[in-house]
Formats: sequence, structure tokens, C-alpha cells
Amino acid sequence: MSKNKKMTIVLLILVVLIAIVPLFALKGAEFGGSDDAGSEMVEEIAGEYEPWFEPVLETILGDELPGEVESLLFCIQTGIGVGVIAFLMGRFVERKKWVEN
Repeated sequence: MSKNKKMTIVLLILVVLIAIVPLFALKGAEFGGSDDAGSEMVEEIAGEYEPWFEPVLETILGDELPGEVESLLFCIQTGIGVGVIAFLMGRFVERKKWVEN
């Protein structure tokens, strides 16, 4: 067996272990988001905290946004950000090609 095949097999085994070991090592663990942690800290520090403002879309609609709409808006925001970053990286690569010639 060649050295590359051995390395590939070792890396695949390592990837599988990285994916499977946490499932058994972290049984019963609870993972919370930063929003939950922040809310808990605010409750501990200032028990009756009132927000300074209401979310804009919730104020306009008069009701909380459904989870699907929030996910859609987050995905659109992510797509725009990725598009801007990819555009800028492409410009830098092209500029480098033009400068070298």
C-alpha cells in the first residue's frame, strides 16, 4: 500500500472518530446559545430589566416573527455577506494577475 493511501485511511479514521466520540463522551450535556446565557446574566444582575426598544419588524407587524421568517432573513444576510467577501477576494486575485503582467 502506498504512503498516500495509508495517510488517507488514517485521516478518514480520525475524521470518523472526531465525529463519533463526542456523541458518547458528552451524553446528557446541555448546550445553550449566547442569547440564553445573556438573558440569564441579565436576570441575575438586574431582575426587572426592561429592554430599551422593540425589534423593528415586530413593532410594524404587531406580532413576533415566525421562526421560518427569521431563518430566511438570517440566510439572506449570510448570502449577502458571503457574496461581498467573495467579490472582494476575486477583485484582489484579479488585481494581482493584472499587476504581475
